[in-house]
Amino acid sequence: MKSALITGLTGQDGLYLAELLLEKGYRIIGAVRDVLSAERRIPAHLKIVELVEWDMLDQQKMIEVLSHYRPTEVYNFAAYSSGVGMYDDPVGIGDVNGLAVARTLEAIRIVDIKIRFCQASSREIFGAALDSPQTEDTLVNPRSPYGAAKLYADSMNRIYREHYGMYACSAILFNHESPRRGLEFVTRKITHEAAKIKLGLTKELHLGNLDTERDWGFAGDTVHAMWLMLQHTHADDYIVATGETHSVREFCECAFEYLGLDYRTYVRENASAYRPSEPALLVGNASKAKQSLGWMPQVGFRALVHMMVAAEMRSLEKI
Repeated sequence: MKSALITGLTGQDGLYLAELLLEKGYRIIGAVRDVLSAERRIPAHLKIVELVEWDMLDQQKMIEVLSHYRPTEVYNFAAYSSGVGMYDDPVGIGDVNGLAVARTLEAIRIVDIKIRFCQASSREIFGAALDSPQTEDTLVNPRSPYGAAKLYADSMNRIYREHYGMYACSAILFNHESPRRGLEFVTRKITHEAAKIKLGLTKELHLGNLDTERDWGFAGDTVHAMWLMLQHTHADDYIVATGETHSVREFCECAFEYLGLDYRTYVRENASAYRPSEPALLVGNASKAKQSLGWMPQVGFRALVHMMVAAEMRSLEKI
């Protein structure tokens, strides 16, 4: 039986990956900061997952956990999240999003060099990209502590792959959303507030630049790409993206339209919430993943938005 250790199991991506791997018959070890807290946050159908304490700053603890469970695959989602928090704690971000990956790779090398490793990287490594769409060969140019830490992790992945012959991959993820997305992200904020407006719980939604465009995919599709990466004959790094961009305005229009509402009646632009614009459009070219792995995103933009709004309505109507 294959087994996988997933760090950051209780986050959006960790939960979707756990569901996918359970369907494929894996034994799953959820590596979390606090087991008791994680037990309360895991859905009932995932209670079969084995939880173990995992400290991103403690390499000896990593070695002990890996030695005990001997997973065939390790997926790393544990990290400071992107978005508004990308500048909040530069040292902490560097340690958890960057150095901790080096610790994990070294722990794997010490315990069993045959363990396959997949790192959840980010489009933020491109930062102020000068060309679009971005590919695996696009010049990296991070402009935040978050992006710089992710780039360091990718570099260490490549070094361990080339120097030690380890099976280490980086999945360069573009925006990926779901009903499990945190409320601090604009997509979830839109769907949550739209549902509240529909139910008469609030009256307006204040956002930043409505014309900002993003490459938004479904988190379930994203983790499927990561699984495919570890099933391939050789390790490599891949862009995981839809190749399409949509504006925040389009997201609002689609979300409110699903509820029978006109977003223009309720959404207000707030100039103080504007983020700096990018020199080039941030959109990924996932041709390499499609050709080498046979991966294709299954959930389109409108279906994703509708899925998120429907989940919000179900959740709020229970309150």
